[in-house]
Amino acid sequence: MIMKTMDERKKRLVAFIRQVWDEGDASAADTFVADTYTIHHDPGDPWEGRNLDRAEFKDRVLKSRAAFPDQRFDIQDLLADGATVVMTWLWTGTHQGDLPGFKATGQTIRMSGATAYMFDNEDRLTGHWQITDRLGVFQQLQRNRQEHSRS
Repeated sequence: MIMKTMDERKKRLVAFIRQVWDEGDASAADTFVADTYTIHHDPGDPWEGRNLDRAEFKDRVLKSRAAFPDQRFDIQDLLADGATVVMTWLWTGTHQGDLPGFKATGQTIRMSGATAYMFDNEDRLTGHWQITDRLGVFQQLQRNRQEHSRS
């Protein structure tokens, strides 16, 4: 068993966010994600409440990034307690791919949130509990759709 310090887990989480979510390297999940990854709480996420194997996790990354391939997380703070690291963040992405009910607009979308990531004893991510401003995203998409229909 490899037990990491809280600072090492914070660094590992930052590397995971950069490689997997910002750069879109789904294959990097092999390095960071445990055999099973549980989405404990993430209202509005199609995978909420599911236990994903690594292949399903990679598929989630690819599908989640499809509409916003240039997405970036601006990490605001990292708080660690035992096997959990909480990340507060600001997110931006250009709406380049269609979403149900929303054709791509090329507009920048912004969102904020907080995610508690859980680690196992081997320093792999086993899941998360997340809150995000999905209503704000919906409002931005709706506003952009209205502006596009007028032009």
